[in-house]
Amino acid sequence: MARFDQFRNLDWRKPWSLPMLPRLLVAMAIPLVLAGVAYAVDWSSQLDELEAAENEEAKLKDDYRAKKSQAVNLAIHREQLREINATFGALLKQLPNRSQMEALIVEINQAGLGRGLQFEHFKPAQQETMKEFYAELPISLKIIGNYHDIGAFATDIGQMSRIVTLSDLSLAVGKDGNLLLDTVARTFRYLDEEEVAGQKKAREAQQKATVK
Repeated sequence: MARFDQFRNLDWRKPWSLPMLPRLLVAMAIPLVLAGVAYAVDWSSQLDELEAAENEEAKLKDDYRAKKSQAVNLAIHREQLREINATFGALLKQLPNRSQMEALIVEINQAGLGRGLQFEHFKPAQQETMKEFYAELPISLKIIGNYHDIGAFATDIGQMSRIVTLSDLSLAVGKDGNLLLDTVARTFRYLDEEEVAGQKKAREAQQKATVK
C-alpha cells in the first residue's frame, strides 16, 4: 500500500516535488504522448504519402514490364501485322466494287441455270446494308431442282471468286418430287473512299447525338 500512498495528494503544478514513482510514470508517459501527438499531426500524412508513393512505384514497374515485353516482341508484332495486312488485302480482292455487283448477281443466276435449276424467285434487296468498310446485299432465292443439282449449285456458290454465302436455307419437296430450296444469298462489296467517309461522318453524328 506504501507505493499507492505516493499517488495521494499530489501537486501536479510542482512536478519536481512529486514522489519517485509518480515522477517515473510521468517521465515514461511524456514520450508516448508526444509520439501520439506527432503521429496525429505529421506522421499520419507522411505514411499516407509513403503508401501513395509505393503504389505509384508498383504501377511504374508494371508499366515498365509491359513496355519491355512489347519492345522485346516488336519484331514479332510487325511480322504479325504484315500477315494481317496481307490477309486483309486478299479478302478485299474477293469483294467486288460497286460497278461489279451487277456482274456478280448475273454470275449467281448463271450458276443455277448451269446446273439445270429453275428459279421461281430471284430478288435482290432494294437497299444494301452498309457496314464500316463494306456493304451487304441479300438476294432472296427460290430454286427448284433435284437434290444432286441443288447440292452442286451450293458448291459452285462456295467456290466463286467473290464472297457469296447462303443462309436461312429451307428445303421442301414439291408436287413433282423435286426439291424447293428457299434461301438468301448474301453478296458483299467494299466501299469506295467517298462511301467510307460518309459512314465515318454518320457514326460521328450518331455519337454526338447519343452524348446529347
